[in-house]
Amino acid sequence: MIEQEAEPNEAPDNPPQALTPARALNAVRTDRGRLLQLRWVSLLAMALMSLVVFPWLAPAQPVAPLAGVTLCLLAVNLALLGGAARWLVGRWGAFLQLGVDLVAWAAFLYFTGGVTNPAISLLLPVVAVGASILPAAQAWLLAALAVVAYSLLWQFHQPVYLADADQAMYWHLAGMWISFAFSAATVVWFIVRLNRELARRERALAAVNAARARDAHVVGLGKLAAGAAHRLGTPLGTLRIITDDLASRAELPVELREDVQLMREQVDHCRDILNGLTREAGQQRAEGGGAVDAFAWAREVAERWRRLRAGAALAIGAGTGDAGAVIVADASLGEALHNLIDNAANANLRGASPGAAVELDAGREGGVVVIEVRDRGPGLEPGRVEAARHAPLGAHADGMGVGLMLAHAAIEHHGGRLEFRSRPGGGTIARMLIPEQVAR
Repeated sequence: MIEQEAEPNEAPDNPPQALTPARALNAVRTDRGRLLQLRWVSLLAMALMSLVVFPWLAPAQPVAPLAGVTLCLLAVNLALLGGAARWLVGRWGAFLQLGVDLVAWAAFLYFTGGVTNPAISLLLPVVAVGASILPAAQAWLLAALAVVAYSLLWQFHQPVYLADADQAMYWHLAGMWISFAFSAATVVWFIVRLNRELARRERALAAVNAARARDAHVVGLGKLAAGAAHRLGTPLGTLRIITDDLASRAELPVELREDVQLMREQVDHCRDILNGLTREAGQQRAEGGGAVDAFAWAREVAERWRRLRAGAALAIGAGTGDAGAVIVADASLGEALHNLIDNAANANLRGASPGAAVELDAGREGGVVVIEVRDRGPGLEPGRVEAARHAPLGAHADGMGVGLMLAHAAIEHHGGRLEFRSRPGGGTIARMLIPEQVAR
């Protein structure tokens, strides 16, 4: 149904604020589909009364007018189904469709006894449906038209003569029961479907709002990171001077010289990362420069992580040696994989086997590139995994608790998703599922 929402967008990382053409068209089709289904129900009821009820109870009743009204409504249905009546869209289009239903039922009832026909109560579902999908003014107007039709049918109608007049009251009461049951079932069916759609939209809106809050947090972190990168340049420069001075001392023992050399390499890595922040922050997720070989990219990120944590063990599986799978990757996606590998290494330190290696592997599953990072740590609680989608988990001994949130944000921005599974024998499997790009 069409709702005046504030800015809905198709992407979950954008807040809804204006009704986009695609979303409005989808809402219009939903409304039109429901009204079309309601009209098929009306057609079924008319056909049963025209072909079964009246020939049985009132053989003298002319059937041709009833069939004519039913066929006219069938023609309208087929026109809507085939797209010929494209102008019957939007709020006024829905009002006109319901108005057609009222006129059709009024004409049908005119030839079948007017208000004396128990089917007169079938006007009520039309009014109820209008009240649920139309603005207040149009809903009241539709209700007024229904009351006018009811009033006219009180005075103007063709009487019905039953074959067995003695059973007239019995069949009238039976017809009232059938009409009530039919009306109740129709109204409940329509409202239940409407409530289900509203609940689905509320869940989608909640997901959009959660993504919006998370992305606002990510933007704030990005601003802080830019400032931190500028300020960290001075202490890193100082550390480099100190390590150079230590390395130049001839009296320095060999084992300490190796440690100093490692410190120099780590300082250089840190400076490279900071120098690349400005360059990588502007990298666009365009189809051109962002398209990379998925498995080569994963291996490159893993090797970069290995240089930063030389003491941690990393096993790269044979699957990452394949070629041909292309994804769109930017710096944020590389940081997501880096964070997952780093988290896995930290988890191994807390697990039963601190010396276990982090395992990285990759493959394809139905047009999706799957990159798995496996550890032998204590595992992650499902509640914490879900909470990490929207906010940091809080500071802990190994970091600031934002790695999983940033990983979720980056992967979902690329149209993928991040999921976690328990690993047989203990540990966790983090799975990055990224859509594979089709070569053009």
